[in-house]
Amino acid sequence: MHALQLVEWKAPPQLRDVPEPVPGPGEVVIRIAGAGACHSDLHLMHDFEPGMLPWDPPFTLGHESSGWVETLGIGVRGIEVGQPVLVYGPWGCGSCHRCREGMENYCENQSAIGAAGGGLGRDGGMAPKMLVPNPRHLVPLHDLDPVDAAPLTDAGLTPYHAIKRSLPLLGPGSTAAVIGVGGLGSMGVQLLETLTPARVVAVDTRERALELATEVGAHRTLLASDDVDAMVADFTKSTNGRLADVVLDFVGVDDSLALGARVVRQLGHLTIVGIGGGTLPVSFFSLPYEAAVATTYWGSVTELMEVVELAEAGRIAPHVTRYSLESAVDAYAAMRSGDLEGRAVIVPN
Repeated sequence: MHALQLVEWKAPPQLRDVPEPVPGPGEVVIRIAGAGACHSDLHLMHDFEPGMLPWDPPFTLGHESSGWVETLGIGVRGIEVGQPVLVYGPWGCGSCHRCREGMENYCENQSAIGAAGGGLGRDGGMAPKMLVPNPRHLVPLHDLDPVDAAPLTDAGLTPYHAIKRSLPLLGPGSTAAVIGVGGLGSMGVQLLETLTPARVVAVDTRERALELATEVGAHRTLLASDDVDAMVADFTKSTNGRLADVVLDFVGVDDSLALGARVVRQLGHLTIVGIGGGTLPVSFFSLPYEAAVATTYWGSVTELMEVVELAEAGRIAPHVTRYSLESAVDAYAAMRSGDLEGRAVIVPN
């Protein structure tokens, strides 16, 4: 079968012939419906070097995967062939304290076990079939189209987890700032509008991205520029002088972090989700008093179940553009150039 693989660091992916996976005891093979193309894949292709991660190429890309159960390994119980499922992306050891809590995204033994999941060191979903090492990584779907649901596993789950930890700050009269409204940020806007009464201000460098943010629930939008002072003034003007109780930075470069530090309120949360490689100097006077800075990574499997419930209730929906496996490189090109709206989903079958 054909698979889109990262063969080496700092190189474009290649469409290669690979063997079809065969499940061993306790494993599951799924037939892929869709696999989301994530901006973090661009970092794998262009920024990472040998030794930076505890795993190396080659592997099949695609860490946002959905499909139907195809083959069960010996001993697998509780799921059926043909059942539609999402693949929970982070694969931990399964036995440490965090994994036992369902938070394999924060596995305490990750550096020892190496690969972080399918599409992240192990073969992911940009192929007709994918091997899943344990059925605990599968979340059932019901009425959702599996292709459209694929981004829920990361573009939905990651902002959901980041927002959920800050919900106590997002009551009536509060303000949330979303910096970067691409695949994750646009879902973040939807989730804020669904889960909170907060005023949502969306920031991006692209006019069309801001239009999409308005369509999915942003109350105000702000076109990013190099003039941070002017942006802060525009931000406070749009919020009647009030800074943000919660800032979600889905970009993570120096400029976005600098803006986030300027618009976060005392006692607020500045959450860095994007892995753009920027840095944020922190000292006693560099942030408002008691403003907390945190990084988040993905979310728990139970939180993914909650995201699926929201989508099945019609309260959130990823904005999806479909690509064939053969045109997957075009999806990444559109993402890198800023021309992609929402999430690209690769449909191998």
